[in-house]
Amino acid sequence: MLAWMGLRHPATDELELPAVLHALSDPQRLSIVRTLAASDEPRRCGSFHLTVTKSTQTHHFRVLREAGVIEQQEDGTARLNSLRREDLDLRFPGLLDAILAPAGVTPSRVATGRVG
Repeated sequence: MLAWMGLRHPATDELELPAVLHALSDPQRLSIVRTLAASDEPRRCGSFHLTVTKSTQTHHFRVLREAGVIEQQEDGTARLNSLRREDLDLRFPGLLDAILAPAGVTPSRVATGRVG
């Protein structure tokens, strides 16, 4: 485990496929990942338009972080979220492309951060 800014994140070689797939299996968490894949910059937790309570949002971000799908950095009282694309592509080549493709996100547009 790596600790970035006080938060624990699994190292690249510690990423486990069942945990990653579980994290990506929830529609709210998948929405977070899709949004991050389309973003050029890290995003605050409050900037996602999720249809769940704040405590449930916190749970979803924790599941994604603990699975190694996202990186969270503390920024004052907020947390900045970014997709661990390089780590996931290194550990599970093509996984994110396959998961994001059904949403109209092509691999070349995901790699450049441009969607739509």
